[in-house]
Amino acid sequence: MAKVLEGPGMRLLSKWGMAVPNYVVITEAAQIDNLSQANPWLRECKLVVKAHEALGGRMKLGLVKVGLDLEAARAAAKEMIGKAVAEVTISQVIISEMVEHDEEYYLAVTSTRDGAEILLASMGGIEVEANWEKVKKLAVPLGADPDMQALTDLAKDAGFDEALLPRVASFANKLFKCYDQEDGSYLEINPLVRRSANGELIALDAVTMVDGDARFRH
Repeated sequence: MAKVLEGPGMRLLSKWGMAVPNYVVITEAAQIDNLSQANPWLRECKLVVKAHEALGGRMKLGLVKVGLDLEAARAAAKEMIGKAVAEVTISQVIISEMVEHDEEYYLAVTSTRDGAEILLASMGGIEVEANWEKVKKLAVPLGADPDMQALTDLAKDAGFDEALLPRVASFANKLFKCYDQEDGSYLEINPLVRRSANGELIALDAVTMVDGDARFRH
């Protein structure tokens, strides 16, 4: 099992029809100037800057900066790139738009001995860890696809509002297809959020683990 970095992981989600924040990955702060001309959202949105490395606990390590304008993002990138943390020298950062949202959810697909399991909760972020008993699960046998009615029932059981059930079920189905077709071992979206402006479901942060032999494809 191999971990895919956040940028390629987000690209996989987008490939399978899931909305993700706008983002760019850079290896030096000076790249921001040219990128901001081609990507107006870098100038127009509040930004999040994160070390783009296989490091756990980036927030606690000071490697996640939020609510930045373009100048502050450039400064944060310059500060992070080249920094040695936990025996890793940061070689790149990912800059994404900060998505204003009303609610956070949790969605994951993990491999099991008999196939896969879809996990869903109507809460996300750190709340999930403290309320794991509220995470609802749907077993998917090896070689099978989840039924849309079963996914809708899963969303209802997890406590989603009636109006959100079709969209949550559809998003879960897309994540399963991504997992199934891209040699996934474990795909987690935490949080899955609802954008304040238009109610769109967006994968705000993701963990992507694939079969080790398939990592080169991602």
